[in-house]
Amino acid sequence: MEILEWVRFMIGAIFILIGLCIFIIEVFGIFRFDYVLNRMHMAAMGDTLGIGCSLLGLMIFCGLNFETFKIIMIVMFFWIASPVCSHMLSKLEVTTNENLTEHCERRDDLAELERELEEEAKC
Repeated sequence: MEILEWVRFMIGAIFILIGLCIFIIEVFGIFRFDYVLNRMHMAAMGDTLGIGCSLLGLMIFCGLNFETFKIIMIVMFFWIASPVCSHMLSKLEVTTNENLTEHCERRDDLAELERELEEEAKC
């Protein structure tokens, strides 16, 4: 029985460490990217996945009880709230930013894009 407790501890610790690594990558991405929409995308994806992994590790630590149910409810709330908030903030940025075309490159010419891809493949 003691071995099963150690296995549960190790699996829970692995999920919490994965969540911690995702949060570290998220912070690096937020400081690395220049444009606000890229930063928001990195923050939203990191929050959703990092919180999910961390709380999954906590659920494994707690076992099957009422606390696990509460953690599942928290995960569901974050999985719904974080993408909705990010979408609303990005929509606000797109509608209010007058210099949006400076940050976005639009490629209308498909032939030009294919040529660039062929040149990169040759290198």
